[in-house]
Amino acid sequence: MESKKIIAVIGATGKQGGGLVDAVLADPAGPFVVRALTRDANSRVANDLVARGVEVVEADLDDESSLARAFAGAHGAFVVTDFWAPLSPEQEEARPRPVREFEQAANAARAAKAAGVSHVVWSTLEDTRPHFEAAGDTVPRVEGGYTAPHFDVKAQADAIFSDLQVPTTYLRLPFFHETLFLGMGPVRNARGELVLSIPLADRRMTVIGAQDIGRTVHLIFKAGGDWIGETVSIAAEHVTGEQLAEMLSAAVGEKVAYQPHSWDEFRGLPIPHAVAVANGLQFLAERSEETELRDIELTRDLNPHLESYETWIGKNRAALRALNA
Repeated sequence: MESKKIIAVIGATGKQGGGLVDAVLADPAGPFVVRALTRDANSRVANDLVARGVEVVEADLDDESSLARAFAGAHGAFVVTDFWAPLSPEQEEARPRPVREFEQAANAARAAKAAGVSHVVWSTLEDTRPHFEAAGDTVPRVEGGYTAPHFDVKAQADAIFSDLQVPTTYLRLPFFHETLFLGMGPVRNARGELVLSIPLADRRMTVIGAQDIGRTVHLIFKAGGDWIGETVSIAAEHVTGEQLAEMLSAAVGEKVAYQPHSWDEFRGLPIPHAVAVANGLQFLAERSEETELRDIELTRDLNPHLESYETWIGKNRAALRALNA
């Protein structure tokens, strides 16, 4: 029997990588097994993966040699970096987030090249600056000239993979369903009413769930070399703020009103990285109609069993209710 090929997964204990781990494990007759990369092989989540039969290897995106060792013998690698990782003020001052993310992507690209990985799927995003410049907008810049550094730096890092001739699929993602649990869900106002304030105005938001990201990446790997060198921009559907509020109302059993912040209002909120987040959301909303930005039909061709936002919200009804109990 032919031995299975290893897919090394960075971020296997997170949303994107975790979705890929689940997809591979759900296909026991398929051609792949998972090697989960984590900074702490003794964490609870890592131990849970071991219990599910997953090989867990310690590696750090800040340590290129550890990545090369973890990639050794792997057919494929899923590479994701986390701009929003918890950092102390001293850590951010010593190495700003854009520098950190770019260096981590470079480490992963060089390690994949050194290990001879046959197929890398790199989770990236667009450079938002040309859009705002072409539109004549005067959105504020942050972190040394970026509009949305959590987008822009990933786009800059694309060139590392291509210059090194790493066989790479460039995966671009939309708004995650799970972001509702990360500060973008409804909150109670002073009158006790649930209000959703994501700044979309009358635009539509492209969305997908983490499990569908994993399933789609799994299918990209299964397609062999068909997607190497290609940019794949995926999404499950488009929703307006009003539609999302209606879905949430049905799930939590009380009215959720959609009262969006304006872009400028959101940028002025006293929350970390408010300007960068608002700029990123504005970019996605203003370009949501462009097929090449997030191609739902292509995604459905790759993954015919995409889960709708409404279905996902229904499955997470209890947790959503608990947010504002």
